[in-house]
Amino acid sequence: MSFGDPNQNPNNPYGQQPGQPPQGQPGYGYPQAPQGVPPQGQPGYGYPQQPGEQPGYGYPQQPGQQPGGTLQANNGYINVAGLGTVELATMGRRLGARALDGVAYFILYMIFSAIGVAGLVGASESIDDCSSYSYGTESYTQCMNDATEASVGIVAGFFGFIAVFALIALLYEWLMVSIWGATLGKMVLKVKVVKESTGQAPGLGAGFIRWIIPMVGSLFCGLGTLLVYLSPFFDNSGKLQGWHDRAGSTIVIKTK
Repeated sequence: MSFGDPNQNPNNPYGQQPGQPPQGQPGYGYPQAPQGVPPQGQPGYGYPQQPGEQPGYGYPQQPGQQPGGTLQANNGYINVAGLGTVELATMGRRLGARALDGVAYFILYMIFSAIGVAGLVGASESIDDCSSYSYGTESYTQCMNDATEASVGIVAGFFGFIAVFALIALLYEWLMVSIWGATLGKMVLKVKVVKESTGQAPGLGAGFIRWIIPMVGSLFCGLGTLLVYLSPFFDNSGKLQGWHDRAGSTIVIKTK
C-alpha cells in the first residue's frame, strides 16, 4: 500500500497543520530579523561578551584594564604603560628637586668662575705697561700689539667660560633626564620623568624638547622660565603636566 505526501493530504493528522508555514520558512507575526544581524539586545559575533560591556564586534576590554595615562579616580595616581599604577610627583617635590639642581648649578658656577677669574687675572698681569716706552718707537709699537693680543685673549676666554658652563648645564639637565629620567636633585627627592605612553625615560629627542622650552623662556629676563616651571599648577587634566611636559609628552612621577 502506498502512502502519498502527508502535506498534500488534508486528512492526515500527522501532516502540515493549517496555517503553519512550510518547514524551514519564516512564520507570520513579528518581522524576521535580516540574516546575519543579531537580534536587538543580543551580543554580536566574535569574542565572548564581558560583563558590563556594550554589545558589538571586536576585542573585548578586560575588566579593570585602562589605557596608559589614565588617572585613578583623580587622587594623584595614574596608570602608566609598563609601570602600572604609580603616584604623580607633587609640585612640592618637583620644585624642591629644582631647587637642589639650582644648588648644584651654583656650585659648578662658582668652581668655574674661580678658575676663570684666576686665568683672567694671570692674563692681565702679563700685559706690559707700555707707558715706559717712548711713543712711536718700535718698542712701544711692539708693546701695544702684545697688549692688544692679550686683551683679545682675555675677552675670548670670558666668552669661552660662558660657553663651557652653558654646555655643562645642557649636558647635566638634558642627558640625565633623557637617559635616566632624573637629575641629581630629582634622584634625591625620588622624582622621575617618564614618557606618558611607555613609562620609560624620555630619550634624547623628548628630553631636549623638555629642556629647551625653559631655556627659551630665560631670554625674557627669566620670567618665561619661571612660568614654565610653574605651569603644572595651571594643568586642569590632573596630571600636573607643565608646558615642557606637554611638548615632550612626559609626566613626572614619584619613585620608591
